[in-house]
Amino acid sequence: MTHINVLDPGASPLDYYGFELRRHREAAGLTQRQLGDIVNYTGSLVGQIETARKLPTPEFSERVDAALGTGGLLSRLVDLVMRSQVPAWFQQVAELQARATEIYSFDTHMVHGLLQTEAYARAVLGALDRSNLDDRTSVRIARQKIFEKDEPPVFWAVLSECALHQEMGGRETMREQLAHLLAFETNPRINVQILPYSAGAHAGLTGSFDVYRFAGDPPIIYTEGYGSAHPTANPSTVKNCSLRYDHLQASALSLRESAELIRRLMEERYGEQRDSDGDPVA
Repeated sequence: MTHINVLDPGASPLDYYGFELRRHREAAGLTQRQLGDIVNYTGSLVGQIETARKLPTPEFSERVDAALGTGGLLSRLVDLVMRSQVPAWFQQVAELQARATEIYSFDTHMVHGLLQTEAYARAVLGALDRSNLDDRTSVRIARQKIFEKDEPPVFWAVLSECALHQEMGGRETMREQLAHLLAFETNPRINVQILPYSAGAHAGLTGSFDVYRFAGDPPIIYTEGYGSAHPTANPSTVKNCSLRYDHLQASALSLRESAELIRRLMEERYGEQRDSDGDPVA
């Protein structure tokens, strides 16, 4: 007899998702393998998700919703699942990002998590720890769904030119990441400015930080340490960092000039390399 792992649906959002997936699959009279064949995933993966041993993805959830006629239930639940999997030390910040009407970020050495591609995020997260890397990457990328809300936040990123040169995951990953930044050129709610090396000494030398603003609550400043988050609504800190951000924006290139720099580096630094005969270099 096959052992059936009995989930407690109240244990966590992931357990609840698995419980509901199994309930709807069995109601449809399908085995895990049969459902997997329908949605183009393995039956083993279906089983792992049903027993809360593997995170579902938005794509998986959409396909299963369509196959089982669940009315979008799993697609709604997957957002809760992803949010619950955010590292404990970062959960409060993830909630702040989800509630903010305006987000202002300054980053010194890498692209902000809300603007990262999957490959870039994977390279960053796997620098020292590759355990559960697929799931951790999916959780980070899922946070970007805040931009799909009916009223998404206005996001303004000032990014040090250093981040464009710090090669994460190889040339192709960087090229894809820079192209992703350029994709926001026509989106007035997501703006990217580059702080060039030529700016010299600047107001952000003490490190990266975010400013979160809300419809009815005081703004919050967020800084990050190694495995620790430091949000604060202290008025003097908010005033200081807001002033710093104004100066950083003033020192940064314009949106158009920033895009030109990103585009140039994407081609010159991360473009396809060719040999003396003009053939691509492997």
